[in-house]
Amino acid sequence: MNNSNNATGATRNYTLMTIILCWTGLVVMSSLYVTIPLITLFALLFEVSTTNAAAAGSTFSIGFAIGCLIYGALSDKYGRKTVIFAGLLFLTLISLILGTVHSFAWILVLRGLQGAAAATFSPVALAYAVEMYPAEKRVTTIGFISTGFLIAGIVGQVVSSLLSEHYGWNAVFYILAVVYAVTAILVFFFLPKGGIQQAHANIWEPIKQIGKVFVQKQLVLCYLVAFVLLMSFVSMYTVLGNYLSTAPYELSKQEILSVRFIGILGMLFSPFAGKISKHVGLGITLRGGLLLAIIGLASMGMISNLPLLIVMSILFVGGIALAVPSLVSLVGQVGGKMRGIAVSVYTFILFTGTSFGPIISLQLMNHASFLITFLLLACILSIGLLAACLIHHEEEE
Repeated sequence: MNNSNNATGATRNYTLMTIILCWTGLVVMSSLYVTIPLITLFALLFEVSTTNAAAAGSTFSIGFAIGCLIYGALSDKYGRKTVIFAGLLFLTLISLILGTVHSFAWILVLRGLQGAAAATFSPVALAYAVEMYPAEKRVTTIGFISTGFLIAGIVGQVVSSLLSEHYGWNAVFYILAVVYAVTAILVFFFLPKGGIQQAHANIWEPIKQIGKVFVQKQLVLCYLVAFVLLMSFVSMYTVLGNYLSTAPYELSKQEILSVRFIGILGMLFSPFAGKISKHVGLGITLRGGLLLAIIGLASMGMISNLPLLIVMSILFVGGIALAVPSLVSLVGQVGGKMRGIAVSVYTFILFTGTSFGPIISLQLMNHASFLITFLLLACILSIGLLAACLIHHEEEE
């Protein structure tokens, strides 16, 4: 293939590009989820409450969310590939340092920095896909990138659990550092560079435009959906681990890992979101995905049959997997001329929701039964469905 940085559309290997983008999304976003299985361990090791231990995930999300507002404009000025590559180098360094610390306060600080570095990929990769792919391939490509993001929610937890159980929690971050270094090499050599959109752009200018997106009712509704989407995803897996470890299931850590891993089957819906939306529209695809997720989530607390519970978890994940790429495409359409900053704010809000996920789910479990917790999480996601029903837009051809 032609690895030249200025590869034209005719010489680009879109399959290889998509594989690299999907893989990078998976490994970058795995960082968000690796501390979910470590919450109890951190609480015991550093003598903090489980709610405080969950902050290791929340500080990552906060750093990530803030970074999402900056890197889109930074990539306009310096190039998409340059920002993604630099972010992977910083992720390698920060992850390596994380494995060496012995203070929970330092873990929180470094997790925030890790989140800020990870944010170099998500909004920038979405902009990269829009610019580098022909129109007919974009939604499908975004679906594959979104699949990487979502599979990370399961793979990150599974790998973290396995590594921490056999080699200690430090090994989780050492392995991440190696993976990021290898991924940086793949990005450097095999992703076409693309053009620089605004070489003389003021990177702070888009920040000044943020207020304008919040006066658009349709975008505000999209952002409400975004907030509850990944919040419910993170919350579900936080609750599920606790639920399966108690009666009537009393599963071992390995068995719980297997249940989490099976959830990947639900991710297979994501790459098809583009094809489905072409037939029924983005709005219907989004609402259908949310409805599936709500049914799966609400059912989980009512089921004592393990195989059926697993099916409901797959249904929930499948619904989320349909909703995420549909929503980001919808935001791009509704945003119009402000598409860039609209998508950046969307990513900010999407991952701000994840910072609340572990905290909300732990608080609910502390004050309510698992049944009530699952039902309340389904009610929160229903707010997103209501907002999705109020979104009106014109479908693009």
